[in-house]
Amino acid sequence: MNHGRAGNGVVPWRLQALQAIVLVLAVIFVARLFQIQILRGEVLSQDAYNNRIEAVSLAAPRGVIYDRNGVLLVRNVPVFNVMITPAFLPDSPAETAAIYQRIADLTGVPMDLDGPPAAACTPGRGILQLVEEGATNSPYDAWPIACDVDETIARILREEQVDLPGVSVETAPIRDYPTGVLTAAFIGYTGRIPESLVEFYEERGFVTDRDLVGYAGLEYQYQDVLAGRNGSGLVEVDVAGRVIRSLGDITPAVPGNSLRLTIDTRLQAAAESALRNRMEFLDRYVGEPRTSIGVVIAMNPQTGEILAMVTLPSYENNRSITGYYYQQLTSDPRLPLVNHAIQSVFPPGSTFKLVTAVGALTEGVITPEARLNDPGRITIANRYYPNDPGRSKDFVCWLEEGHGRISMLDAIAFSCNIYFYKIGGGFPGEVEGDGLGIERIGTYARAIGYGNPLGIDLPGENPGLIPDPDWKRITQGESWSTGDTYNATTGQGYVVATPLQVLNSVATLGNGGRVMQPHMVSDILDGEGNIVEHFDPVVRWDLSDGVITPDTPDRLIQPWVIPLVQEGMRRVVTEGTAADYAQLEAISSAGKTGTGEFCDAVANARGLCIPGEWPTHSWYAAYAPFEDPEIAVVAFVYNGGEGAVTSGPIVRQVMEAYFELRAIDAAAAH
Repeated sequence: MNHGRAGNGVVPWRLQALQAIVLVLAVIFVARLFQIQILRGEVLSQDAYNNRIEAVSLAAPRGVIYDRNGVLLVRNVPVFNVMITPAFLPDSPAETAAIYQRIADLTGVPMDLDGPPAAACTPGRGILQLVEEGATNSPYDAWPIACDVDETIARILREEQVDLPGVSVETAPIRDYPTGVLTAAFIGYTGRIPESLVEFYEERGFVTDRDLVGYAGLEYQYQDVLAGRNGSGLVEVDVAGRVIRSLGDITPAVPGNSLRLTIDTRLQAAAESALRNRMEFLDRYVGEPRTSIGVVIAMNPQTGEILAMVTLPSYENNRSITGYYYQQLTSDPRLPLVNHAIQSVFPPGSTFKLVTAVGALTEGVITPEARLNDPGRITIANRYYPNDPGRSKDFVCWLEEGHGRISMLDAIAFSCNIYFYKIGGGFPGEVEGDGLGIERIGTYARAIGYGNPLGIDLPGENPGLIPDPDWKRITQGESWSTGDTYNATTGQGYVVATPLQVLNSVATLGNGGRVMQPHMVSDILDGEGNIVEHFDPVVRWDLSDGVITPDTPDRLIQPWVIPLVQEGMRRVVTEGTAADYAQLEAISSAGKTGTGEFCDAVANARGLCIPGEWPTHSWYAAYAPFEDPEIAVVAFVYNGGEGAVTSGPIVRQVMEAYFELRAIDAAAAH
């Protein structure tokens, strides 16, 4: 008998158990489906949507930069980058190796170079290491293997892409500077967002690994104007992260605005050539490298427009300012990344005598006709030890035998040190008391534009220094002396200024007393070249208008003083220190030479700081035409010697170039 078995031989309880299991599983599945579809349906549906939908940022084109004549100084150009997406490479090691070899042959990137970790597209990594890094971090992202490859190579790779799975060629914009080194000092450069500012820029819609930001010069100063605003949109992607299609509305990117500068690139080139040639000539003449830094600035004294700004040495802003090149630049003692025209300070030497002249005449310390004796050397006693000859100090004129009895006009023309020592700090028997004195020297220096930033639209402007007794007591721990005042009257001692401040002081006197705000940008333009914003000339204050206004110097220069000082500056060119070096043939000009003694770390290391024989910087600043100036120029040469001899010819050549270009433009207009 077959008791306990079904007709088909299956034990009933086993069948019942199987049915129970099936029922339990069914209940579980139904419960799970209920949970997924009903209880969590909305959440999971949103997760699924989020997995296939990505928000993308649409890059905004950065604005370009033109000079005053429409010459393109900064533009955006496409570069071609070779990329590899590790997840899309063939499974066959042999096929993958063949792809690597093909890329290596075309781009020059080595197959295997296991160096220390480094950014993509920089020396030190091979294709194997770059792909391995990408596969480890994000295998479905395209990783750069070779950047800025030749367009021909990019075309070849694009044609061969069907046989090179995982390889792609992407196009990205970069900044191109057609004038390169010539304009780098004020144009600056761009780079990737620095790590320290990632949060700042990301909050403003920037993409860290893609967008460029300004690092120096106008690129930095006008970052917000040039950058524009990134757009946004949604795209659908597959499981590999590839874009399938765009979804919904797209917020288009807003291109950055462009800049039109006050710079004339033709004059910029002429100024750079004049400066470089003169510095090289001086080095050849003395038989050794001597002049390591030079500056030329040209400005319209009526408007403050900067027409040219040259600083040597400069740098190549078309190169990536990172890694080895950046280390080269920062370790160079000449500081090529520094715009010496506005960021470096030097003793202005005799160019500063104009401040002393203006102050002494206005305050009645001296009259124009009064003559003081210049024997070539004077001795002053230390006021705290008047009976101790050992504490006395000699002050000398650059002309060893002195200028004899000399008036203000001739003192300016021939840059007589002794005359200015006496009116600036006093001298028993000729200028009573302390003369103009350091406090009033400071007042007039600041009134003419020294001691504070002038407000040029470039980053990092140095305020310079006009010292006073409190400053010396705090910083040097010493009391102020008459000798300190003597030094200050001639732009020596603790007085330092930027080349822009020296230029601005001469331009201010040349235009009749209006302190103009120097500026580089004349217009902000939209993408079609329409003017979005125009920058009018800004008069910071007028020294001779007879009106005291808030936040301007409260001591006004007497109306007759400026024309008298102008006449002295005219004589500098016609018969004085610059007559043999800086006079223009057909156009009248006026100026002031300067020879500033210095002893910095570089000079000291070379053994040049010999008491009484310190090396000197060379200065010359001038304006033309004398009757109605339209250009003012300063030239500065570090360790350049006499101002007239070295810097005078530079200024003359720049002015000649300016008037030649003006004539060419006038002829072309007709």
